[in-house]
Amino acid sequence: MRTPARLRGTLEEPLASWGASIGVALLALVLRLWHLGSPQVFEFDETYYAKDAWSMLNHGYVRTYVDDANERILDGQTTGIWNADPSMVVHPEVGKWLIALGEKAFGMDPFGWRISAAVVGALMVLVMCRLAKRVTGSTALGLVAGLLLTFDGLHFVLSRLALLDIFLAFFLLSAVTCLVVDRDWHRARMARAVQVDGTDGLVAARSWGPVRPLLVRPWLLLGGVCFGLALGTKWTAAFPLAAFGVLVWLWSAGARRSVGVRWPVLRSAVVDGVPAFVQLVVVAFLVYVATWTGWLLNASAYEDALSSTQYTRFVAEGATCDDEPTLDDDRWPTATEPDATGVAEAWQSLRSLTSYHQDLYTFHAHFLNCSEHTYQSQPRGWLLLNRPVGVAADTGIEPGTRGCQAPQGSSCLRQVLLLGTPVLWWGGIVALLFAMVMWVGARDWRFGLTVVGAASTWLPWLQYDDRPIFLFYAMPILPFMILAITLAIGRLVGPSSHPSPRRTTGVVLAGSFVVLVLINFAWFWPIYTHELLTRAEWLDRIWFTRWI
Repeated sequence: MRTPARLRGTLEEPLASWGASIGVALLALVLRLWHLGSPQVFEFDETYYAKDAWSMLNHGYVRTYVDDANERILDGQTTGIWNADPSMVVHPEVGKWLIALGEKAFGMDPFGWRISAAVVGALMVLVMCRLAKRVTGSTALGLVAGLLLTFDGLHFVLSRLALLDIFLAFFLLSAVTCLVVDRDWHRARMARAVQVDGTDGLVAARSWGPVRPLLVRPWLLLGGVCFGLALGTKWTAAFPLAAFGVLVWLWSAGARRSVGVRWPVLRSAVVDGVPAFVQLVVVAFLVYVATWTGWLLNASAYEDALSSTQYTRFVAEGATCDDEPTLDDDRWPTATEPDATGVAEAWQSLRSLTSYHQDLYTFHAHFLNCSEHTYQSQPRGWLLLNRPVGVAADTGIEPGTRGCQAPQGSSCLRQVLLLGTPVLWWGGIVALLFAMVMWVGARDWRFGLTVVGAASTWLPWLQYDDRPIFLFYAMPILPFMILAITLAIGRLVGPSSHPSPRRTTGVVLAGSFVVLVLINFAWFWPIYTHELLTRAEWLDRIWFTRWI
């Protein structure tokens, strides 16, 4: 009986705990680097982001390119491809700058434009391990969370693509982790401040509690930076920023209630809410603006080329999808102004950026409503994996050619499919329902963390179900789903380390679930990694017709 306790104690030592977490992250990295450059094509929206990243790296801003740019790049050519005019990009620039780092280090080829995603995906596994360890108090459960993220198919494939969603999910998870650390820091500092005042852990009647020692919250500041980077990747980060901003306020109010402050919610809104808003939301906004530095330095090019697009001149949508929208002759105000210098030039560029953002909003809000895509899906079915996205396919490989061993009359194929590990996602639905019950019934803040995280990254998409949106937009939901599973496993196993029928049953059930996830991931490995399959083998992995 002593040996397990000794091993458990060793695992909880900081060096061992961090070492084990880093080990899981390295495992994730090795898996994601496996044949990372295959297939040697632009997969799905890599055709935009990889070229945009290279243009930003070499020209400072995104330029348009020639029609046969993809073929030239895959042939090894990187010159004579980009035009001088800026391109109308519809997402912010952080994710593309990260892709550009890989291209700078390894060149303009599939490995180069995917390596940043692989590294960030592995770092996300590390953050997942540490967040789960903090909220459960168990390194073992933290490692379980990291392994579940490692063996999820959606995370795995996105970590091998030059798309933006893996960067968005990483920054969001990092931001939430900072907020959880801030919660612990805030409570500990408040308790010390109350003790120093000699009030034996409780404040005097009508007291607001400690204020000055809690005005500057370093982890909250860092969370604001991470949220700013998430916003600088995709605007959808605004929803979890708002949701977790409210949650920080409520956590702070709970801390004041614990030391005897009356009317803690209202009082915390003043002494905690206002400083927290500055350190979280204002900092995120400033970081977001800073991520557009490349654009701001080249604002004049955008004013010349993109100040009177259809988005600027938009008035109203057509009566039907077959009708053209109503346009006017509007133009950015800065486009007709003389070029300023000094501080006035910076202000002029910021105003141009504001006009550009209005155009981007118009694009997203009005110009996609009548669009269609083969792989679009309804967000209400994302947790069920209702419509995975095929990002690459090489079909019709004849028997006896290119390693195909299919019987005559059939064929082989290769595919990369953006599909989560089904056992994990379907188990995650149950875990999230359990988390809702525990948050409301047991008032356990940790389960509330998972519910708020999943809701704020999923529910906003329901209002956009009339436009093409895709399953991989659900990537930011996954860490909160895994955290809910991990907390449920912790409840299943129980807090006691002594053997008991309940603990044995819990360990067996939890271990079986993790093993099933691993087996399920291995089963789908060939369609995650572009491996050769006969058509029959491929159909064995396409469980529903909507997956085709």
